[in-house]
Amino acid sequence: MASSESSSSAVATPEAAAQPLNLDVSIDKVSTCQRRVKVTIPREDIARYQDDALGELVPTALLPGFRPGRAPRRLVGSRFKSELSDQIRSKLLTDAMTQVSEQQKLAPISEPELDVAAVLLPEDGPMTFEFSIEVRPEFELPNWKGLSIARPAREIADADVDEALANLLAERGRFVPHDGSPALGDLIVANLRFRGGDRLLSEAAETEIVVRPKLSFADAELPGFDALVKKAKAGSTVKATVRVADEAAAEELRGKDVDLEIEILEVKKHELPEMTPALLEELGGFESEEALKGLVRKQLEGQLEWHRRRQVRQQVASALTASATWDLPPDLLKRQAQRELERAILELRRSGFDDDAIRRYVNELRQSVLASTARALKEHFILERIAEDEGIADTAADYDEEIRAIAAQSGESPRRVRAGLERRGLMDVLRNQIIERKTIELVTSHAAFKDTPFDFPRPDAEAIDHAVCGSVIGEEEIPTATQAEAAPRPGVRG
Repeated sequence: MASSESSSSAVATPEAAAQPLNLDVSIDKVSTCQRRVKVTIPREDIARYQDDALGELVPTALLPGFRPGRAPRRLVGSRFKSELSDQIRSKLLTDAMTQVSEQQKLAPISEPELDVAAVLLPEDGPMTFEFSIEVRPEFELPNWKGLSIARPAREIADADVDEALANLLAERGRFVPHDGSPALGDLIVANLRFRGGDRLLSEAAETEIVVRPKLSFADAELPGFDALVKKAKAGSTVKATVRVADEAAAEELRGKDVDLEIEILEVKKHELPEMTPALLEELGGFESEEALKGLVRKQLEGQLEWHRRRQVRQQVASALTASATWDLPPDLLKRQAQRELERAILELRRSGFDDDAIRRYVNELRQSVLASTARALKEHFILERIAEDEGIADTAADYDEEIRAIAAQSGESPRRVRAGLERRGLMDVLRNQIIERKTIELVTSHAAFKDTPFDFPRPDAEAIDHAVCGSVIGEEEIPTATQAEAAPRPGVRG
């Protein structure tokens, strides 16, 4: 049930007229983050705004039979009644909304929902309007000092570098036509069709798929993919069922099995390249294999740091949100789902993961994106409160550091990275990332750590950027640097 609270205005705002509006404001608490606000502006304030607007118009008003500025106020008011009404209504709304936001400390997290066309300036009596707004939730801040955290620890060994280098060579291998069946690591070109009963849900034509134990889609997974196709050949068709994720865009298909038909067009055998001076040059102008290994080691260190931050953050988030039982509006979760994906992609890019690794992580995230977004938002609100209490802020140097890190991994210039982020409206995502990271660092500076062994995950899934249901919540193409935009660089799969 909604709760209600009322108050009257008393403090002037810079945008208000000569004195503040004497508003009557009632706020209904619809849910943790949703408020329904009703605002009443008394007749006295309306009359004051009308008088001010008319006073500004009279000196320049042109009426037949009168010199400029000499027409009587009554005639000017009558002649320009409609224009004045719209102007006064607009200014009253703007000033009232500003005053309500400042005085009621609503802390909005989205633009208010207000039907401006439905708000009328009455001939007599007060002016009343209502709007809905999403606000930051109110909660008791949990105790964030003294947490006990397990921290992944590992020294990057020569064997790790050799394995990563072998993966890198595998990525630079070539696929040659093959008459037989595909083995693990080979490639098939296939047409994919997904059906729910007799209805065609989606299809993907001439899709290149590396054979791995699991095939990952944006909203489903197919385990045992390598076994399914191990006897298939070009011209054959294999069939399977896949279970749609519980958070798929098509609600009627969530958690259900759909039929998958894989029409194999080609099979290609994977051949590893030799480490030659030409390949070293292609990979980035390396003078020797040892120089290449140095960069691979550095990328592994960056990925280890990402895994460490991820596991530490998951533990911090779990501790901070344990008591956060409040619900978040479904519409807010859907809107923020794309931002959560974009934040994850930026973090992965910064840490040196290649497109295939990013696609795997993003597909995993997409399949439970609403639940993941709910956890991330609760964590964000709590970290934001800690940041405010502790005076943590973002600086220009923070943005420069983040952009340099992304640029170093993508092969682009910092200027192009910044321009791309600004063009796509992602600077606020970067800002949240900066504030949250600095706040996590503060929380962990007060924590007790215990180092635990860590092994790099070995990818067992081939990720396809396709949704079984045809669309996904938070759908976004994973950005990549084209050959014209970036010099070739080695990528380490993680």
